[in-house]
Amino acid sequence: MGAGGTQGGNLQFFLGLIMMIGGGYLLLDSIYVGNVFHFRHAMFHAGSWGITSGMILIPFLFGVGMIFYNYKNKIGWVLAGGSLIALVFGVIANIQFTFRQLSLIEILIIFVLLVGGIGLFLRSLGAQGK
Repeated sequence: MGAGGTQGGNLQFFLGLIMMIGGGYLLLDSIYVGNVFHFRHAMFHAGSWGITSGMILIPFLFGVGMIFYNYKNKIGWVLAGGSLIALVFGVIANIQFTFRQLSLIEILIIFVLLVGGIGLFLRSLGAQGK
């Protein structure tokens, strides 16, 4: 039995898999991940008023103080946990993905490898006629 429980298709399967992995790697390698997070940048906007990361740390510090005073204090846990969640979401929301400068031939090679590999891979899983 070959790929996908059919006769034959092993060469197409592995060639398609290698092409998909190569094209996917080259595509992901050409993406630059940066952030737009700087000192006065607001993480969240409540109307015209922005909430910065420093403002989120204030309830976090109060929550930590409450937890150290009495670890059973639910308000302290909610303040600390909610502030950490808001901080993580704020950082993730400010991540910026951009492509590095690529020539047309590089883009074509990347997409031919990726999409051609997907096509070969899927064709290998189908029934092979004689």
